[in-house]
Amino acid sequence: MLVKIGFLEIGWTDILDIVVVTFIFYRLYLVMRGTIAIQIFVGLLVIVAGSFVASSLELKAVSWILKTLADVWVIAFIILFQPELRRLLVLLGRGRLMGSLLIRSSMDETIEAIVEACDEMAQRQIGALIVIPRSTGVRMIIESGIALGAEVSKQLLLSIFNPKAPLHDGAVVIKDRIVQAARCTLPLSNQLRMEGFIMGMRHRSAVGISEQTDALAIVVSEETGIISVAEDGELRRSLTPEQLRDLLRQGLNVNVKSIFEAPFQQDMGSDRSKE
Repeated sequence: MLVKIGFLEIGWTDILDIVVVTFIFYRLYLVMRGTIAIQIFVGLLVIVAGSFVASSLELKAVSWILKTLADVWVIAFIILFQPELRRLLVLLGRGRLMGSLLIRSSMDETIEAIVEACDEMAQRQIGALIVIPRSTGVRMIIESGIALGAEVSKQLLLSIFNPKAPLHDGAVVIKDRIVQAARCTLPLSNQLRMEGFIMGMRHRSAVGISEQTDALAIVVSEETGIISVAEDGELRRSLTPEQLRDLLRQGLNVNVKSIFEAPFQQDMGSDRSKE
């Protein structure tokens, strides 16, 4: 026994039990975050909590109703959360569950693919718009485009943003090393100018999504090939591939400073593009 409060005795096994349950709920939350399943999950928790309260207050009718629901909640849980449970089991099978809790993946391979693709598109002056969500869910944005579910690579991004490709318009959403969707529609920022720069549609879309979520948005100008990154409603422009790589590594890590704490670099010339 570790602690005794009145009739309540708390031991090491109780603490371990609490930690394990907390861990399970935390992992379930991470898997379902940004999906409609999280709302259903909260509803189930409310039913379970209500059952305990009704039993404590000896509300027989309410207890019977909630008990009836509780008898089938396991089956309902499996049916409703089939995609999320499958994803959780895949993470367990790959041995990534504990690792992802203790050390967040650096996403080096994903970042490198994005940087290389943006560098080549900048040289060829191919317009591009890439959104990388962080903690805020962007399910509505993903659903506005064409679902892909393919692992990110330089070749895939170049193919998507090829001006002759049917998916080159709109944004690509990349999350957990997966290109979730292409040709996505983003909210436009009300700002037309930023630091003297007249923003086109791609830049306004990048700033708009960064104003409404904590996502990072990368823009490659179709007219000048300038690479920009939007975060928290601000736009940083004229980035080299090395600067883009550093900003993405910093911006996708936990507990780091905003990439916009450094002074903005002034652009050379105008960049009013066709996006």
